[in-house]
Amino acid sequence: MFEIPAALLSWFYGLTNSYTIAIALIAAVVMAITTPLTLKSTKGMLEMQKLAPEMRKLQNEYRNDRTKLNEEMMKLYQEHKVNPMASCLPLLAQAPVFYIMFRVLRGLAYRPAGAARPVADAVWGAFDRPDEVLDPGFIPRYLAIDSALYESLFGEQSIMTLGLDLSKSAAEAVAEGFGTGIWYVLLVVLLAVLYFAQQRMVAARASISPTMSASQAKLMQYLPVFFAIFQIFFLAALVVYYLFQTVFRILQQAYITRAFYGHDESLGRQAQRAGEAAREEAKNNPDGGGGGFFAQAKRDLAGPTADDPKSAAKQKNASKASKSPSTPSKPSKRVTPPKNRPTPSSGAKGRPTPSRQEAQANKSKAAKSAKGSKSSRPKSSKKSS
Repeated sequence: MFEIPAALLSWFYGLTNSYTIAIALIAAVVMAITTPLTLKSTKGMLEMQKLAPEMRKLQNEYRNDRTKLNEEMMKLYQEHKVNPMASCLPLLAQAPVFYIMFRVLRGLAYRPAGAARPVADAVWGAFDRPDEVLDPGFIPRYLAIDSALYESLFGEQSIMTLGLDLSKSAAEAVAEGFGTGIWYVLLVVLLAVLYFAQQRMVAARASISPTMSASQAKLMQYLPVFFAIFQIFFLAALVVYYLFQTVFRILQQAYITRAFYGHDESLGRQAQRAGEAAREEAKNNPDGGGGGFFAQAKRDLAGPTADDPKSAAKQKNASKASKSPSTPSKPSKRVTPPKNRPTPSSGAKGRPTPSRQEAQANKSKAAKSAKGSKSSRPKSSKKSS
């Protein structure tokens, strides 16, 4: 994975005998590979924006049926031959390219250290250069040992070009001396300026065909500038690579602006008018089906609206069902005895259990009735003997 771009870089160095030109040429090759993907991504994004009014209508029509909405959206994409994932292709392609070039350029100034030091000692011993063991130079990685670039860097302590050591970072150069380090810092500042110019071109296009808010546009404009600040810790070879790559990106953005926004009937202008129509539709129908998951949840909590006949009918049927007499349910066989009442015995099955007051009243009534019956009974005379 790393050997192929390293071999290409070595081939460019063999043609030019210049580290800077070789790095510039490989940056041009990388841009030539990623530019078709960027153009396809831009075209797909603008075609998606052209469909914004129709997408808004579908969202309004199927606002409460997400499954049907997704089906109609897919039909719309297939009808117009639009791929929603096309805008992700450059990002997916640039991430591995960035990592590969980072490793290849750092590998030019590789110095074995730590656990790799014994391997380096063995390498120097094999080349019959024991004096290098005390202060080893570069052992370039991912390069063929018979290539011109490998031979020019093997055992060296620096990669000098245009008075700069490409194996040092701006932070290391400033630590050695401000007079020397200021040129490395200016190189990073130049990269930040180029980043800002590139993103300003993108922001100018966004004002023609806005697809993001003003705050998002500002964030995207200044974020690469903050990224450039971290370049003070990268090797100067990487900074040179990003400089040439950014110059090519500026040329690429100029072509995109001219090709997609050059006249009134261009794709970018059509996308602008479609986006304005979609925003007007959203203003006229603020309760529409757009807004994503959270907006849909908010509409579900708010309940059915007047222009939603399906939900209104469901609510009407539910209210009728609640008003209609319900079917008496079958009583449960298990009855929990009331609190503070004795549990009925098995012999008194089916009879209600009297309360404590009722039991006392019944007891006193029984006592009174027994006393009354005893007093009304005639007394018998004693028989004398």
